[in-house]
Amino acid sequence: MKHIRILILFPILMAMLLLPGCMKYSMSGASTNAKSIQVDPFFNNTELGPANFGQTVTNRVKDYFQQNSSLRVVPTNGELQIEGTIVTYATAPIAPQASQGTGANTTPNYGAQTRLTITLKVNYVDNAEEKNSFKDRSFTFYADFDNDSQNFA
Repeated sequence: MKHIRILILFPILMAMLLLPGCMKYSMSGASTNAKSIQVDPFFNNTELGPANFGQTVTNRVKDYFQQNSSLRVVPTNGELQIEGTIVTYATAPIAPQASQGTGANTTPNYGAQTRLTITLKVNYVDNAEEKNSFKDRSFTFYADFDNDSQNFA
């Protein structure tokens, strides 16, 4: 009886050990067998963004792939290649707040919260599966923060 259990469990254990090496990476639902990605520097084309913001975005993209995939980040000749431009770095008031006080003690109308919006225009090349590639696709992200907090970072 023990031998039968071992004969049944052995193929299952082998499959569990061998199958993770066959997994494919998927970006936006498209899968690829690529093993490396090249992340070129993102260019900061905004007026309001911090001077080092392009480098910050580039490093965050590299960190994302290193932490969330089995892809190896390489400086050149990656099977996958990603590059982009930061096209929007803007703040806008949201959640308006009414004036308070009267006379000389009046505080003006201002937004209780501000929204920071960042838009990236990205080019992605999959040298193994050309159908997965795209050019000039925009991705927009935003975050809201309270104006009374002094921790914009």
